[in-house]
Amino acid sequence: MSSSGQATQPVTVLPEVKAGPGCCATSAARPSQSLRRLWRRIDKAWLAIALIPPLLAILDPGQVLPALRFAGESILQTAIFIGAAVLAVAWLKATGAEALLSRAFTGSELHMIAMGALVGGLAPFCSCEVIPFIAALLAVGAPLSAVMAFWLASPLMDPAMFLVTAGTLGTGFAAAKAVAAVGLGLTGGLLVKACAGSRLFADPLKAHTPVGACDSGCAAGDCGNTFLGRPRWAFWREQERLFAFRDTALKNALFLGKWLLLAYLVQALMLEYVPAEVIASLLGGDGLGPIVLAAVVGAPAYLNGYATVPLVDALLEQGMSNGAAMSFVLAGGVSCIPAAIAVWALVKRRVFAAYLGIALVGSIIAGLAWNAIA
Repeated sequence: MSSSGQATQPVTVLPEVKAGPGCCATSAARPSQSLRRLWRRIDKAWLAIALIPPLLAILDPGQVLPALRFAGESILQTAIFIGAAVLAVAWLKATGAEALLSRAFTGSELHMIAMGALVGGLAPFCSCEVIPFIAALLAVGAPLSAVMAFWLASPLMDPAMFLVTAGTLGTGFAAAKAVAAVGLGLTGGLLVKACAGSRLFADPLKAHTPVGACDSGCAAGDCGNTFLGRPRWAFWREQERLFAFRDTALKNALFLGKWLLLAYLVQALMLEYVPAEVIASLLGGDGLGPIVLAAVVGAPAYLNGYATVPLVDALLEQGMSNGAAMSFVLAGGVSCIPAAIAVWALVKRRVFAAYLGIALVGSIIAGLAWNAIA
């Protein structure tokens, strides 16, 4: 009690809180982690498309409208091929025709190699669909030779790629690339069969093979939405298949549109700022050197098969030889990040190295052949 007779409220003394050495670091790390998460979520292709015009406006204002006009006109010129590719892949997805492809891996080993190369070179598999498909084949005992044939041919050509390539580089180049894709698959498969008893290809699978969801952009629609069983050609009678057709077409249209728009913008910049004589001196001519250099450069520089088509068109205009162009698209296609990850995820390093080596040598041979023909 106080002297005034009123009750005195008890005073609670809070313990002193001392800042630990990690307190400020944790607070500071949160924005950094948020930025990293945001950066991972941002589509880098759309970001590049958004940044190119303002950067041009700062560095060379007079080139903004010509670059945008060039990209827009190029998209319109190839629109019919883009549309055909989008509808073809959506139809295959909705009908469930993809399920028929697994039947190719039956019979003798030579038959499986041949069918693996044909299916890989002509079927609309995206890189992430390859992982569970190949893991299942290897798990049930499919020979590595047939799998290698499929792996080598798969990232190089599909119906959408053929149409986009034909629309920009011509039907001849597209057909030659398709033949080269199948040929590369056959060569790789036969080499693996011939060396099957060697230590290089013994016990090829990693201990744990991931068969999870896709991380990369798919050019063939939703990877997890594959219809099994007998194909339904009248897919529009089933709501689920109709939705699959719509979703696959939309995703492919956005996918192709995004990469081609970026590629045409980059093509406009290359034509304006990269001296043609530099390209001609490095990658022109009929000798072996430009073709080997194109294969070596194409392996790390290649990001996306659809985006590369307009870039190769620009390089050809600036003096790149036909053989170097073929070597570039083949070596780069096999070693591009999505395709390489699909192989790396499943097999041991020595098998992965053999995969890259076969692709590099085969690309150079195909480049020499196309240079002689074209």
